[in-house]
Order: sequence, then C-alpha cells, then structure tokens
Amino acid sequence: MSYKHLSQTERYQIHALLKAKLTHSQISKILGRHKSTVCREISRNAGRRGYRPRQAELLCQQKALASRNARVTHPVIQDQVAYYLRLQWSPEQIAFTLPISHETVYSYVYADKARGGSLWQHLRSQKKRRKRYAGGRDRRGQIIGRRPIADRPASVETRSHVGHWEGDTVIGAAHKHAIVTLVERKSGYAVIAKVDRKTAEQVRQAIINKLER
Repeated sequence: MSYKHLSQTERYQIHALLKAKLTHSQISKILGRHKSTVCREISRNAGRRGYRPRQAELLCQQKALASRNARVTHPVIQDQVAYYLRLQWSPEQIAFTLPISHETVYSYVYADKARGGSLWQHLRSQKKRRKRYAGGRDRRGQIIGRRPIADRPASVETRSHVGHWEGDTVIGAAHKHAIVTLVERKSGYAVIAKVDRKTAEQVRQAIINKLER
C-alpha cells in the first residue's frame, strides 16, 4: 500500500484527539494510520504551544514547496519527467502529477538540451530560454520624467488645506474601459469619471472636466 500524506482534516482530528488525552497508538487506530505516521507528524510539526493543525498544515506546504523547487532532482523523477515529455505532456501537467515544479522541469529540459539531448523538441511550444531584461527590474508602467511623491509639499501630508487631490484609475474587464477617481485629501470628497480607454489624453481630459465643474 502506497503512502499518502496526511490531509488537513486528519490534522484537525489529531489535534482533537490529543486534546482528549488519547495516546498515539489510539489515534493511529482511529485514523487508520500507522503509529509511526502519527508520531512523525506530531514530532515534526509541533510548536512551542504544542501541536496545532493549521500550523502543521502550513509547515507541510512549505516543506512540499521546497521539495518541488529543489535544484537537484532524483534520477527516478528525471526519468518520469522525460517519459511524460515524450508523451507531449506540458511541464505544468507534469508538475501536477510529480513532486516537481514546472520551473524545475524547464530547467531540466534546458540542461538536457545543453548536453545535446532532445527533450526540448517535445515541448509543445518549444519555447526559447526566457531572458531577464534590465537586470531583473520590471520597467512596465513607468512614466518618463515623472516627479516622485517625496517631492510634494509637506503640508499635503497634514491634510490641513483644501485643494490637494489624489487621482487613480481602475481598469475594467478585458482592459476595455477605465474609471478615473479623484479624492480631495482634507474633505474626502470624491469625483468619478469613466473613460473608454486608459490613454493619457482621455484621463487628462476627464480630470480637467471634473475639476472645472
């Protein structure tokens, strides 16, 4: 019989049975689990306040994530990855089935390609190695020549004067429409305008129209 990890429900049951002063042997019989499984679960995942099911579940997830993203993969897992790739499975499908992340699958495929292997030919999209642009910094959404918020007058932070406005945009479904919001910082008075597209010109005109009124 293959081993199955304890479920969250079983962890709550263990917690309740421990509160009822049952022994590890009694708990294992009630859950239908081997005594060593219950003992190992309690010893590994207990904290300063004893065994708590939510904490145990989080610890288990963290350990599983670390295992799935491990740089070194067991040869048996590598063989299974190669098998599923040749069946035209995607790395995401493989990660759902095996204890390995899809990123690790891609890394394994690229390493195999560098050694002259052919696993990369079984990738559905045969995607190229992803590149990191700008040293890993995300340049999307940056406004050229914008002034940092730190440059605004200190009086704005105190909300002591009327006339200081904050603006924002809320993007609609499928990025087709947008809502422009303006809030006066001292009074909290807000105005809202709808624009068909989130272009600089439409947003600028919507702000002008609302403030002129």
